[in-house]
Amino acid sequence: MSFSILGTGMYVPPRVVTNDDMSKIVDTNDEWIMQRVGVKERHVSTNETAADMGAKAALAALENSGVKKEEIDLILAASVSGESISPSVSCMIQNILGLDCMTMDINAACSAFVFTLETAAGFFARGKVKKVLVIGSERLSRIVDWEDRSTCVIFGDGAGAVVLGEGDNYLDSVFHVKGGNNVIDIPQLIGKSPFFEGEQKKPYIHMRGQDTFKFAVNAICHDTKYLLKQNGLTFEDIKYIVPHQANQRIIDFASVMLKVPKEKFYVNIDRYGNTSSASIPIALDEMNRKGMLQKGDLLLLPAFGGGLASAACIVRW
Repeated sequence: MSFSILGTGMYVPPRVVTNDDMSKIVDTNDEWIMQRVGVKERHVSTNETAADMGAKAALAALENSGVKKEEIDLILAASVSGESISPSVSCMIQNILGLDCMTMDINAACSAFVFTLETAAGFFARGKVKKVLVIGSERLSRIVDWEDRSTCVIFGDGAGAVVLGEGDNYLDSVFHVKGGNNVIDIPQLIGKSPFFEGEQKKPYIHMRGQDTFKFAVNAICHDTKYLLKQNGLTFEDIKYIVPHQANQRIIDFASVMLKVPKEKFYVNIDRYGNTSSASIPIALDEMNRKGMLQKGDLLLLPAFGGGLASAACIVRW
């Protein structure tokens, strides 16, 4: 027993910030951003929290699934950009939805949506739940340095959600974590302590671009090939690869390395930027509502990010 996806939903803030808008904030332009990242525009929250956006995505997923919110037994949320260390994003989403079920946050940066799916599978396997909400929601505009053109042009805000029910459509998964903060780091802003003498970084996303690029490409290639081999499948058996939307060049390079046509990768980073844990569920909802997914289709969902952590899974639609 694992689960089946019953419905999908997404939400992005109404404010759109284009590359031309970014050129008024930092020394950049549309050509520079498109060549290096592949982002044309991103959505930025002006008055909504990560929990606010996550709740709206959850409601859209519930409507799509036909499941009543009172049927939900568990809410799993992935986020690195919640407004509070406590209460967690999942707790606040529960509060907004007016529910009293169990909730839990999973922090694995951009890979966290796949981590939450694995966690949900464990609850289903033990017979503890019948309906689960899994949400990735990020207000990354809150934690980027808007004076650093190498990072602020990449990220966007948004949320994606899926409703899960009992089934056997979560086929397999793989996870890798190599702990360290030398490549990607998002430190907390904390008060000064008379007992702490170390230097504090600014509470923004710090990222070494080239190292991140190499890690991401290697993660996609290794994790997807491993899963296919373990399950006696080939890329021809996979309808779509739905990767974390980190950088268009990462996806393009992985396509070449894997010798898989670009058309098999679903990409929407040009319209949303990197939305971290929200990127895969946002993509799934777009594909679902466009009618791109048919019952029985096999999807590969690879993700990678801070930790450093990577994850991938195979899902049958």
